Amino acid sequence: MITPMIRELRRTFPTAFIATLTQPSTKDVLLNNPHLDVMLTDDLKKENFWKIVKEIKKYKFTDALLVLPTERAAYQLFFAGIKNRIGVGRKLYEIITFMKSVSRNNYIPLRHEADYCMDLARKLGVITDNIQPEIFLTEEEKSEAKKILQNWDIDFNSYKIILHTGTKGSAPNWNEEKYYNLLIRMSEKLKEQNYFILLTAQEMSSQFRESVKKLNNKRIVIVDKKIDTLRNFIKIISQMDLVICSSTGPIHLADALNIRCIGIHCHRNVSSAKHWGVLNSKSVNLEVSAEFCDRFCSKDKSICKINEGLNIEDVLKHI
Repeated sequence: MITPMIRELRRTFPTAFIATLTQPSTKDVLLNNPHLDVMLTDDLKKENFWKIVKEIKKYKFTDALLVLPTERAAYQLFFAGIKNRIGVGRKLYEIITFMKSVSRNNYIPLRHEADYCMDLARKLGVITDNIQPEIFLTEEEKSEAKKILQNWDIDFNSYKIILHTGTKGSAPNWNEEKYYNLLIRMSEKLKEQNYFILLTAQEMSSQFRESVKKLNNKRIVIVDKKIDTLRNFIKIISQMDLVICSSTGPIHLADALNIRCIGIHCHRNVSSAKHWGVLNSKSVNLEVSAEFCDRFCSKDKSICKINEGLNIEDVLKHI
């Protein structure tokens, strides 16, 4: 969600020196980004705190945008001597370090997460409504992805779908029984087509895996354990014709790669399509209706009935 902000900062300040500070595990999203000059990483180890401060300090940054507020990063930016620092909200450590801030106003009116991120860049003078995320792959990486698919005996000329059934708790989701039934219905719908369905969620239960194997359908391939890095996952997604997923990481990667998506969302603000929906124009966001949510989900949304609130038919008709 910070990739639109990086692009618009570059557009607004074409001669600026722009860097990012991320964890090593997420820098793969930013590789080959033409709008970046440097990618700094922090492994969050206590003994490396001052090493990162020293690394930041040597670039003599004038401005810092703390998009994801963490105490560690706030102090690193402060001790690195960056004068103009902008964060989100008013955490105690932000007050102590004299950090400026933008407010999300309790998400009223509700906007997209990428738009909230852009507010920090707007504080520096960026004027834009373009919040489309983007990820950049080289032609070599795309060729590597094709070779990976060939090694998995997947016909590159087929209709290739990722069905990602997990969220690792990041968003409300269907249960595995419903995904299994969707898988069967998808196979029936596509039986006259040259298709492959890739199952990529590491959280798939052993029971679900066994049920899928018992289908004995060579066009349904479990590949989660074959994907060893985030960058390789990004490469694979870039070669898909469709990604079906709830409101979690893989669908946002697909969005940034301009791949068609069918997003599955609950209605509550934190996970709704308005806040976390796919933005590219090729895609469809399906969301539990407000009426269903008000009737069957708890008011504090701790009980979510997304499993009953969206039907398999809702997904099938968009495939």
